[in-house]
Amino acid sequence: MSSISIQNISIKFRIYHDRSPSLKDQFANMFKRSRQASYSDFWAIKDVSIEIKAGDRIGILGHNGAGKSTLLKTLCRVYEPSAGSIFVTGRIAPLLEIGAGFHSEFTGRENIYLNGSILGYSKQQLKKIEPEVIAFAELEQFIDTPVKYYSTGMYMRLAFSLATAVHPDILVLDEIFAGGDASFLLKAKARMSDMIDNANIVIMVSHDHQLITSLCNRVIWLDHGKLIADGEPNEIVERYLVGRKNTTLLAELN
Repeated sequence: MSSISIQNISIKFRIYHDRSPSLKDQFANMFKRSRQASYSDFWAIKDVSIEIKAGDRIGILGHNGAGKSTLLKTLCRVYEPSAGSIFVTGRIAPLLEIGAGFHSEFTGRENIYLNGSILGYSKQQLKKIEPEVIAFAELEQFIDTPVKYYSTGMYMRLAFSLATAVHPDILVLDEIFAGGDASFLLKAKARMSDMIDNANIVIMVSHDHQLITSLCNRVIWLDHGKLIADGEPNEIVERYLVGRKNTTLLAELN
């Protein structure tokens, strides 16, 4: 049974403020015992706890820089928590960036095997699903073309088709529906609905509030790395929109 337990996690990034030293500065520094670096710590996520069970479809809302993508990357082990713990039961299929893991010089077909291995698929699994991945992505004509010649939409179609060809235990999506033509988006949303019907955990970040309310049974609102709300989609989306509107009004008044 798939599940995720996020317990009081915090993610800290260190931001250095020193400008690049000139040749003269580098020469001068050779005669100094030490050089104090100027930096500050930025908390992208601060003390967040979330329990996710099998069948949950989680939408994550928040302004740019709220910590949404950082949270997803931490779930997928791209980042390690600075504090707290994450316990995951089940295999995660991350789809965080369009074409992440693709090699630009490789063809679409070669990247199915390269990216598929990154996603945890065996070579036997990939041979079995290869025809379906190509057909769903509508790339039959270009599958043996290096992906450096692909448009963003073609990248998205291939990446999405591969990541969702085998029902994963946990699917993590970051703005995956942001590109692509209308007909493919309909297919992609239909496939997502099918995956949801099969009770996999789905965690998605999207600025498409209608998509979130139609696909998710829970919505999480993050603001400056903190958990503001977690609950029923329509209620949380409405609260988020009202809060954003109020923030905009205050900024205009000031």
